[in-house]
Amino acid sequence: MSKLKKATKEDIEIIKEAFLENFNNAVTELNYRNDYELLIAIILSAQCTDKRVNIITPALFEKYPSVFELADASLEDVKELLKSCSFFNNKSKNIIKMAQSVIANYNGEIPHNQKELQKLAGVGNKTANVFMIEFEGANLMAVDTHVFRVSHRLGLSYEKTVEKTEAELVKKLKDDLHIFHQAMVLFGRYTCKALNPECDKCLFPQVCKTKSSFKPA
Repeated sequence: MSKLKKATKEDIEIIKEAFLENFNNAVTELNYRNDYELLIAIILSAQCTDKRVNIITPALFEKYPSVFELADASLEDVKELLKSCSFFNNKSKNIIKMAQSVIANYNGEIPHNQKELQKLAGVGNKTANVFMIEFEGANLMAVDTHVFRVSHRLGLSYEKTVEKTEAELVKKLKDDLHIFHQAMVLFGRYTCKALNPECDKCLFPQVCKTKSSFKPA
C-alpha cells in the first residue's frame, strides 16, 4: 500500500475555510452552567460519550453544586452517582481530590490556566486544553479520538501519538485553533465517523486522503 500523501498548503486552506464557515460558533455538547461543572464534565467524558455524561451530571451537580460540597463528599456516594460512567471508580476519586485541591490551593476558584489545571487530579493536557478552549476561547488544540481520526484522514497529520498530532496541528493550523478543535470533534462525531463515514456529506471531498482507500471494519 502506497504511503498516504500529506495535505498540501492549498489543501489546508480549503480545510480551514470550510471549518470556519460551517463551525464558527461550535461549542461543546457537554451541558454545564459554570467552570466547575464544565471541568467535571470534561473529566467524566474521557472514554465516555457526552450524551452519557449529560445524563449523569444533573444529579451530581444538584447534590454537590460546588467544590466545597464535593470536597467533603462520600466516595461511595459519588461512585453511586457515576456508576454508569466508564472508569467511575477512578473518576469519583479524582473529582473529589480535584475539589479538595482547588479549595486548598486556589481559594475555591477553578484555575483558568493550562499549567495550573494540569496540577489537579484527573486533569491531563487534553482535559486542560478542552477546558481553556471552551471557557476561554483559547488558541489551543486538544486531540481526542475524533480529532485524531479526522486529522489523519485529511492528511493533516500521520503522527502516531496524541501529543505529536497536537503539535503538528498547532504548527499547520496556527490560528483559530479553538474553532478547529470543536469543528473536528463534531465533524468526526457526525460525518467522518470511525466505521461508517458519511462521505457524501463531506465538506471537502477533494482533499480527503482516505476516501478511496477506506474500508469499513
